[in-house]
Amino acid sequence: MEMVKQTQKHFVLVHGACHGAWCWYKLKPLLESAGHKVTALDLSASGINPRNFQDLRSFYDFTLPLLQFMASIPPNEKVILVGHSYGGLNIALAMENYSKKICVAVFLNAYMHRLMFMSSIWS
Repeated sequence: MEMVKQTQKHFVLVHGACHGAWCWYKLKPLLESAGHKVTALDLSASGINPRNFQDLRSFYDFTLPLLQFMASIPPNEKVILVGHSYGGLNIALAMENYSKKICVAVFLNAYMHRLMFMSSIWS
């Protein structure tokens, strides 16, 4: 049987409401053991992120850790964004701002803004 060379992918895992990066504790090691790079991050005021929820003034503030991470990715690298539940809205914002750095976005039982979905169909 011929072995197919698997290329390493970079997965960025975004948690849903009331969660943190910890919720990916089973998936992250599985992807890593398959040879992939995995980043699971805490959104603002979530998990171990030190911001206080009361200090967040906008959805952008809540999503800022993901947006800062996306900005740090080299221009020649593309990631696979995975958003669970409310995290679907966060990855939608990242898709809007960093589309050239995203290979594919996965909405895992996640919110997907209807207007975003319609615009993706017609573009």
